Amino acid sequence: MKIVVAITGASGAIYARQCLELLLSNKGVEKLGVILSKHAPDVIKAEGITLPEDERITYFDNDDMWASVASGSAKWDAMLVVPASMGTVARLATGVSQTLIERAVDVMLKERRRVVVVVREAPYSLIHLRNMTTLTECGAIVFPASPSFYFGTTTIEELCMELSRRIVGMLGVEVAHRQWGE
Repeated sequence: MKIVVAITGASGAIYARQCLELLLSNKGVEKLGVILSKHAPDVIKAEGITLPEDERITYFDNDDMWASVASGSAKWDAMLVVPASMGTVARLATGVSQTLIERAVDVMLKERRRVVVVVREAPYSLIHLRNMTTLTECGAIVFPASPSFYFGTTTIEELCMELSRRIVGMLGVEVAHRQWGE
């Protein structure tokens, strides 16, 4: 699989790191295209996160509208926006395509490919809810970064990893994760 991962300036860079690590651990993932929004590097640094390095990762500049992920003919299989700021969600829901992240999601939706948007905000305003509804109606999967507490995790890393496994699974990538009742 070829998967695009967009990282925006919302808090929650741990989810981006963990999702990238999980994707890289799967032999079926042959290529990852990573796009950082303008504010993502600042949040990543402030949260003390280091993104993994691997030869399968290609970084695209968010201003590069000539990047392969900007075209449906490039045949990327799925896209993950993690974490997704509500500003990004609003632009995605309204079809604004001024950056590569926005254009790549637009392409994935028009091509009817899987898009998972991991929202990081609380509480939600009516505007947020309507934008998330619009994305869902357009075929995206809106996945709130709301971890489960019933597995007895003892660290933030473990708590977030349970959620990251579910997120990656939503992309169609096989990842073992605990399930309710196990």
